[in-house]
Amino acid sequence: MMESIKKLREMTGAGMMDVKKALSDADGNEDKAVALLRERGIVKAAKKTDREAREGLVRFVVSGNSAAMVEVNSETDFVARNSDFQALVQQIAEAAMMARTNDAEIFRSFTLDNGETVGNELAAAAGRIGENLVLNRVAYVEGGEGHNVAGYVHSNGKIGVLVDLAGGDQAQAKDVALHVAAERPQFLSRDEVNAEDIEKEREVLTNKAINEGKAPELAAKIVGGQIGKFYEERVLGEQKFVKDQSLTVNKYLGDTAIRRFVRFEIGG
Repeated sequence: MMESIKKLREMTGAGMMDVKKALSDADGNEDKAVALLRERGIVKAAKKTDREAREGLVRFVVSGNSAAMVEVNSETDFVARNSDFQALVQQIAEAAMMARTNDAEIFRSFTLDNGETVGNELAAAAGRIGENLVLNRVAYVEGGEGHNVAGYVHSNGKIGVLVDLAGGDQAQAKDVALHVAAERPQFLSRDEVNAEDIEKEREVLTNKAINEGKAPELAAKIVGGQIGKFYEERVLGEQKFVKDQSLTVNKYLGDTAIRRFVRFEIGG
C-alpha cells in the first residue's frame, strides 16, 4: 500500500491523504486511483507548476517575542481574495511558527498536523483551486528577553512586515512595522550598506559636480549632502517617521533599538 501511495504521489503531485482515499475508493487499483484523482481535479497541480504565480497573500503570526511570516503566490488576484485560500495561507503561517526557519525550501518539507508536508498541501490545494500555488518566502523572527516583536500586513494582503525591537513597547513595534511597509527601507543601519558602492557613488557625484563647473571644495559639500540623502532614503533609522515627519525613526524610538526587520511585498 505504501509503495502505491509513493508511486501515485510522484506521478500526480497529489497529497498523501488524497492518494490514500483514491486508492481506497479504487480498491487498490492504481490506474483507477489516478483516474479518480484526475476526476477530482487533484492532478492539475502538477500540470500548472510552469505557470507564473504573481498574485497571492502575505500572512504572519506573532506569539510572545517570536513571529513568523509567509508569502504564498497564486496566479490571479481572484484566488487571493478567496476565503479558502486565505485560510490555507494562515494555516501555513501558523506552521511556520513551529518550523522556525527562514528557508522556504526547508519549510516546504515541514509536516503539518494532518500528516502532509507544506509542499504537498499546496499541491493538493492547487489541484482543487485550479491555479499554480507557490510558497515564495518564509521568515521567522525570535526576539530576546525584553524585546517587542510585531507584525503588519497591508489591507490588500500583499505587503507584510515583521519587526523586532530591543526594548520599547508593542505600540512602537507596530508603528515601526507600519513605517517599514510604507517607506520600503533597504537597510537597518549604515553598516549594512556596501562601502565600495558608496565610494563609487561619491566619485560619480563628485565628477558630475565638477563637470558642471563647481569648485572641488563646493563639490565635496554638495556630494556630502547627496550621500546623506542616500542614507536618509534607504536606512530605516534615518528615514523620516511615517506618522510624524518631524522625527526620524531613530528619534521616535529614543533608546529603543531596532534589531531586525523583514519586509515581503508581492511583486516587489
